[in-house]
Amino acid sequence: MKKLLLMVTFVLSGLVANACTNLIVGKNASADGSVFCTYNADDYGMFIGLCHFPAGKHAKGTMRKIYDWDSRKYLGEIAEAIETYNVIGNINEYQVCIGETTYGGREEMTDTTGLIDYGSLIYLALQRSKTAREAIRVMTTLVNTYGYYSAGETFTICDANEAWIMEMMGKGPGSKGAVWVAVRIPDNAICAHANQSRITTFMHYKKGDVMYAKDVVSFARSKGWYTGKDKDFSWRDVYATPTFGGRRYCDARVWSFFNRFSDGFDRYLAWAMGKDNAAKDMPLWIIPNRKVSLQDVEAAMRDHYEGTPMALDTTSIGGGVWQMPYRPTPLSFIVDGRKYFNERPISTQQTAFSYVAQLRAWLPREIGGVLWFGNDDGNMVPYTPIYCGNTVQPECYNTPGADAVTFSDKNAYWICNWVSNMVYPRYSQLFPTLQEVRDSLDNSYILQQASVEQRAQELYRTKGSATAVQYLNDYSNREAQSMLAIWKELATFLIVKYNDMAVKPTKGRQFLLNREGLGAKVARPGFPESFARKLVKETGDHYAVPTEKE
Repeated sequence: MKKLLLMVTFVLSGLVANACTNLIVGKNASADGSVFCTYNADDYGMFIGLCHFPAGKHAKGTMRKIYDWDSRKYLGEIAEAIETYNVIGNINEYQVCIGETTYGGREEMTDTTGLIDYGSLIYLALQRSKTAREAIRVMTTLVNTYGYYSAGETFTICDANEAWIMEMMGKGPGSKGAVWVAVRIPDNAICAHANQSRITTFMHYKKGDVMYAKDVVSFARSKGWYTGKDKDFSWRDVYATPTFGGRRYCDARVWSFFNRFSDGFDRYLAWAMGKDNAAKDMPLWIIPNRKVSLQDVEAAMRDHYEGTPMALDTTSIGGGVWQMPYRPTPLSFIVDGRKYFNERPISTQQTAFSYVAQLRAWLPREIGGVLWFGNDDGNMVPYTPIYCGNTVQPECYNTPGADAVTFSDKNAYWICNWVSNMVYPRYSQLFPTLQEVRDSLDNSYILQQASVEQRAQELYRTKGSATAVQYLNDYSNREAQSMLAIWKELATFLIVKYNDMAVKPTKGRQFLLNREGLGAKVARPGFPESFARKLVKETGDHYAVPTEKE
């Protein structure tokens, strides 16, 4: 047999480990008038829950220590704001929500002396902003004052009325500044970004729908990177030119989202596939062919390219025996000197947390903002409601003692990963059971939403906002803790039902017994037919049972 030399390498040139996905839906594109924005926080080995920054008043001269969100490296101190607002997760009490994806871009633009990294910038802006536009001003002022420590970043910045996409890069070591551009997404449009810069030309947008650094073009000219007219300047093509990986691993996720809500979006498939250099580029946003619901957005966050040419072939050897739509990382590997790759869908096993933010201008702000939150791969967990005014996290999303190397059965990240990691390698067997429980919980939260919020509005009118906030906080925490209990039960049910690759018969959640009171006879499903055929094709007659004639 020919000896294979197998080497695995990570090839996302210019792309750091935080390979995330953001989806955006304008208020007139949604089914109920909500602005939706999402975030899959994807990183290898990341452990994180639901953060909280309480509102506060601070004396003049108070300093704030800044630690890099990824590495926890201490970067320095900045002046604290006189007043800061309550932040729970990635949403604040004014329904401002910020997410991100990292695209890297030109390495020489990273300012290693900057004091503010992209993660700190998000939470500083949430604590200091009442609108998306104000958040953009806060973020750009901070990096111009203290320097921007991170590589190229795309931010989703939304409130209950507007959705923006902003891209930012430093100007090199010691520059104490950044170049940036922000574009407002039309209210009737949807947008997305996924680790590839998305903003191209922008000078043509009408005043009020675009903001940018004064030197966004002149800086590129000073470096010799651009010589054309200002109006033709393309942020992406100058600062973060897409490679094959930037298109196939990253923009393909955007294509998959757009493809759900557009007729004939195959015209951009060649761009997403990444191999045709003359392919037609995708637009920054599209007008969806139907109104987009909360359930639609949640489903999009669970996408594996199903029904498209990039669908992970679950019947190939890559999907294993039980047809798994996941692949191990890194994304690329080398066999006999040739590089190959795995598809990178929106839903991925290395998601630390996932959310869908729902922002509604017609409700009191404390009630209007909901962060539908899951502490694992969005495909493997339900999204529990966390209201924007909440001041106390559920214990399961903020568990003392739990961390990346310390398991806790009180922690949602670990319990959800426990279940997920049972399901991944035996997907076609186990996932239907998980999906049934997940969807039942998701549907129950959505069905309860109207009555819960009606009660919150009654309390808001009769007893004030503090009482309404406490009511919603108690509700959020109760549902999150109930989810944890249900997921623990799911874990034990799965290990008993599918133990040793057999399947114990059940009726609902009850295991069937025989006349003697013992467990009923197990089913032994064996290989799925598609896998059995591939195994025989690969091994020939090696495992063939001799016939009588033989």
